[in-house]
Amino acid sequence: MADRPVGFGRREGDAEVASTPAAAGEPVLDDRSVAVLLPARPARGHKGTFGRLLVIAGSLDYAGAALLVCRAAGRTGAGLVTLAVPESLQPLFAAKVVEATTMALPEDDVEEVDPEPALARILDHEHDAIVLGPGLRPGLATTELVRELLAAGEEESPAPIVLDAEALRSMATLGDWWSGASRPAVLTPHPGEFARLRAGAGADPVTDGDLSGDDAARSTATRDAATTWRQIVVLKGARTVIAQPDGTVSVAPFENPALATGGTGDVLAGVIGALLAQGLRPADAARLGVYLHGMAGEAVRDRLGDAGLLASDLPDAIPTARKRLAAVADRMRSGKRLGFAVREPAGAAD
Repeated sequence: MADRPVGFGRREGDAEVASTPAAAGEPVLDDRSVAVLLPARPARGHKGTFGRLLVIAGSLDYAGAALLVCRAAGRTGAGLVTLAVPESLQPLFAAKVVEATTMALPEDDVEEVDPEPALARILDHEHDAIVLGPGLRPGLATTELVRELLAAGEEESPAPIVLDAEALRSMATLGDWWSGASRPAVLTPHPGEFARLRAGAGADPVTDGDLSGDDAARSTATRDAATTWRQIVVLKGARTVIAQPDGTVSVAPFENPALATGGTGDVLAGVIGALLAQGLRPADAARLGVYLHGMAGEAVRDRLGDAGLLASDLPDAIPTARKRLAAVADRMRSGKRLGFAVREPAGAAD
């Protein structure tokens, strides 16, 4: 199938969307702009070569969130994935994960981690990146663990972290949480979580505008948050926005109602976490991760339609999406044209 320069899986009638700027003037991601971000896969690589991801996620009520993160991370190419859960839940999760390993976190109550010894065990574990938040049990202990992990403990070069779901809700209660954050992070809020974070930081939700349907408002608010918090911010939803601390903003071209179902955000957290573990910079991991996730969603929609997608359908579509981008990158390196070449009329060169 010929490469479509507008990207993977979109309808031909939508082609012009990806080739024009977003409403606020930001560039829209496409196959070529993200293909160059793919991490290398050396032929003699081994599981340690491709990164070790630590996932701190899951509770009895939200076991699926942790499992989705781990599966997505493996499908995105992470060499080793470890799921850290409260010790009373480790037998449950150990029976559910296949490729991932598990690690017990000390508790001070059933399902509730004890922040200080849990932090010590996390920092003692060998990892290249962390995903924190999906499906965690809310509470003061979780909030304290989030605060301490952001501060990076005693590490000189702390591993980057993806912050999602309960981690974001905890951060919204911490006021100016970013002032004590020394760990590089990618925040992945949906509009509701983003609004709570902004309100907790003193922003006026009315000023931010419509964070679901207004592309210009979404870009402006996300840029402001990223520059204030000095972290990468990914505002999820149709035409996901990725903003960097220097004010750079990119927009994903995907508008896919099939993705509006529980658990798809957990998959995105696992994708971005795996790319961080493979050595990508947070900004690159966020842009490539959002795009791979969108490509996988489009592939499932092409097969099933715009309803009925399950979050568990997405991870298995990610390797095919990555393969397609790798083919684009190979063609770019070889100098071959993508798409159709325009022939000059006879004698035009004379």
